[in-house]
Amino acid sequence: MRPFDLAREHGISTQAVRNYERDGFLPPTKRTASGYRIYTEAHAAALRAFLSLVPAYGHAAAGQIMNALHRDALDDALVLIDRGHSQLLRDRETLEAVRTAVDHLTAEGDATTDASAAPATRTIGELAHQLRVTPATLRNWEDAGILTPARDPVTGHRGYGPSDIRDAEFAHLLRRGGYLLDHISTVVRQIRTAGDTDTLATALDDWHHKLTTQGLAMLTAATHLSHYLTLLHHPAAQALPPVRPR
Repeated sequence: MRPFDLAREHGISTQAVRNYERDGFLPPTKRTASGYRIYTEAHAAALRAFLSLVPAYGHAAAGQIMNALHRDALDDALVLIDRGHSQLLRDRETLEAVRTAVDHLTAEGDATTDASAAPATRTIGELAHQLRVTPATLRNWEDAGILTPARDPVTGHRGYGPSDIRDAEFAHLLRRGGYLLDHISTVVRQIRTAGDTDTLATALDDWHHKLTTQGLAMLTAATHLSHYLTLLHHPAAQALPPVRPR
């Protein structure tokens, strides 16, 4: 097979195929006596696997997964995949928490949830750890008007109450969805004022669609990876059912 044969299937350039090989996303190729690369069905399967991983886990993680497979580090690849599934589950749980908060806002007309179920006040370090972000990120969100933590009158330390934590979870969710801070700030203000929630509902529906699309992409990527592992003759793949995605 030629680079053109692999590229044509996906509508990409032959140079992109060569770049993917250079970066370790495809296995190394053999060359003819005249120096031309020789691609096989294993290379075609690797390309399908890599390109299916990108919408499922992101370009960087997809490349890391393929590189791990090519250095015979299957466990490293599986850890990266597990992390992707873990993050998707966390996003779904956060989305559900925000929807619950919105339901309270719509039904009760205020910007607080049931105080009996509210989490304790967090310090900036505790909240950053909870969200897996840096304290600097939380300060940036505060500068953008997304968070308005109270300050201790003596020490000046920030204290994040239940509504602050909810706003931070929501901001974290939308940032991963590609929303800019200005937009997130506008939506958070709508939560606080319990005003018109049309923009909020649209944002949540859009993110729900993105999570569903990503979950389906993970299923597709798993099929392509399973097929590629069988072509690599990896021992762990021998127990997998045969698949031949096209």
